[in-house]
Amino acid sequence: MAYDDTNVFAKILRGELPAHKLYEDDDTFVMMDIMPRGDGHCLVIPKKPSRNIFDVEQESLAAVMRTVQKLSRAVMKAFQADGVTIQQFNEQAGGQVVFHLHVHVLPRFEGVALKPHTGAIEKPEVLAANAEKIRAALAGE
Repeated sequence: MAYDDTNVFAKILRGELPAHKLYEDDDTFVMMDIMPRGDGHCLVIPKKPSRNIFDVEQESLAAVMRTVQKLSRAVMKAFQADGVTIQQFNEQAGGQVVFHLHVHVLPRFEGVALKPHTGAIEKPEVLAANAEKIRAALAGE
């Protein structure tokens, strides 16, 4: 299927919709997930249009994974997490909801289950506070 540039992440990249931005470089953009499965849940997306793993350019995917590693370290530090879960879904049957490639970075804590995928929208002030923690951890690198 073709990439649809009206998806929510494309709109965020163009500045048409707001996001709690955590990090940005020439190739990637990182934001808080507004329906987090846990505290500190963030999303890494490529700036180049790609629907999912099947059509992403290799260079763009490599840039995404470099940023995923950077954010994984930052969320571990920011939340004193016990671990990190990385998730990436492809096509509707694979659980993909937004059809712009994105990688979920989720700080994890012993004994704490994840909330449901596509759950409740988090309060903006909670997202802002969690975003600030992650930005501070990134600044301390």
